[in-house]
Amino acid sequence: MAIENGHSDILLAMRGLRIETAGEAGGQPILHGVDLDVRRGEVLGVIGESGAGKSTIGLAALGLTRPGCHVAGGGVSFDGIPLFGAAPAAARRLRGGRIAYVAQSAIASFNPAHRLLAQTIEGCLVHGLLSRDAAVARAKDLYAQLQLPDPAHFGDRFPHQVSGGQLQRAMIAMALMSDPDLVVFDEPTTALDVTTQIEVLRSIKSLVESRDMSAIYVTHDLALVTQVAHRILVLRYGRVVECAPTRAMLAEPKDPYTRSLWAVRQLQKSPAAPSVPLLTLSGIQAAYGDLTVLHGIDIAVQRGHTVALVGESGSGKSTIAKVVTGVMPSTSGQVLFDGTVLPPNLRHRSPGQLRRIQLVHQNPDSALNPRRTIEQSLARPLAIFQSVPRSLRRRKVTELLDLVGLPHACLFRRPGELSGGEKQRVAIARALAAKPDIIVCDEVTSALDQIVQRDILELLGRLQRQLGVTYVFITHDLATVRAIADDVVVLRRGSVVRQGKKDEVLSPPYDSYTELLIASVPEIDPDWLDRTLSKGGLPGNQGQLSLV
Repeated sequence: MAIENGHSDILLAMRGLRIETAGEAGGQPILHGVDLDVRRGEVLGVIGESGAGKSTIGLAALGLTRPGCHVAGGGVSFDGIPLFGAAPAAARRLRGGRIAYVAQSAIASFNPAHRLLAQTIEGCLVHGLLSRDAAVARAKDLYAQLQLPDPAHFGDRFPHQVSGGQLQRAMIAMALMSDPDLVVFDEPTTALDVTTQIEVLRSIKSLVESRDMSAIYVTHDLALVTQVAHRILVLRYGRVVECAPTRAMLAEPKDPYTRSLWAVRQLQKSPAAPSVPLLTLSGIQAAYGDLTVLHGIDIAVQRGHTVALVGESGSGKSTIAKVVTGVMPSTSGQVLFDGTVLPPNLRHRSPGQLRRIQLVHQNPDSALNPRRTIEQSLARPLAIFQSVPRSLRRRKVTELLDLVGLPHACLFRRPGELSGGEKQRVAIARALAAKPDIIVCDEVTSALDQIVQRDILELLGRLQRQLGVTYVFITHDLATVRAIADDVVVLRRGSVVRQGKKDEVLSPPYDSYTELLIASVPEIDPDWLDRTLSKGGLPGNQGQLSLV
């Protein structure tokens, strides 16, 4: 069905869009008659909690729906062309040239067997938009604009050889290769540290303004979206709550739900009582081939405490997690756990040592088996680590669901049927199934909206009080640090810059790098990014990120 735009400056229009899941007993609605416009040269920010339908709107802007979903009413037009009514070949040409998409999860979007440059230029070559030489030159130019290290050779690496933040920026480069008219950014800075966010936001804003490009910017972070969006649309339960120019919405939000988004990050953890060290890292060094990425790390984690590891992308946070869990053996130094030196390689650790240290990944989509039900995923660690007999596993699984606040109906669902927050709760429950002493949380809230982040942080705090579990919490979000941490370790380029009690580390006087991290936290102010950059950037910013 064609949609009459009525205004020549409207590039994308949705009218009465209804999207439902398929089902024998009737579909479950995801979007309930959504209306929106995106004008030429405009960035529309779309915010809302997990499950609100934000990513569904982003996919609909490309004329796509998730598997198992269909358009039940309304339509979408791009420059007067009905996307859902277009011939498949025509729709592919639009998506390959004039419309681009930046997914939330870079690690799940890149092929691990191919180098980054080959994947960056593939779309342009397939659609015949550029010659190979021109595509390679454009890719390297985009790498430089996005502040990727050694842009002339960055594309020679494989996805696993770069940090998560660098991989996310490589995906943005891939999307911009065709110089599209419309880009759908689906949480493009979710996995990035605060200093990297600023560089990416600056690049996105500059590209949109200089090329008269339109964008839909899907995010859960209100402070970020105010830096780039001309208008903000608030979604809840698949319905538009309100839509207004950014400054007008910040000055006077109309709906109580919108006002609630301003005040969801006010958690503050009281300091824990001093305890004995449970985990100690002494002189830890680690390397990827000839590249040393950790340089003599010394960290002590007290029993029942939460130690937050913070730092920019490539600082070595996730590498420390790999060393602690034995996924990546250290090249020197030792990990002392409860008075015992742990073998560097997990293959040499005892079942009891493996059970007592568990890891919760940043991305539950890649950590949970999409073919297994939640019951099957949780029953496996119960059988392996606790030898729970088959007859008792369902009861134990339901106890885990109760512990993390999930309904028993989740037993029979698969990960694809859950929201992002629900999947992360399942991942936490799977770690708890082993009855660990330490849980290493690797950016477990970074992909979640602010309301769900609060719920997960409150859950982790309750579990710590209830079970006495110790956390090593990796994050780039200083608001999260204040909400959950007892102690903080600031990392840069594989070295410890500053560590100690939370209140001491996050209070002046700062070293220059900690000052940079704190100054990089965006404010809910549309002028914050421009004001910060007009002052010559952030204090202590060297403009280059390490490839760690």
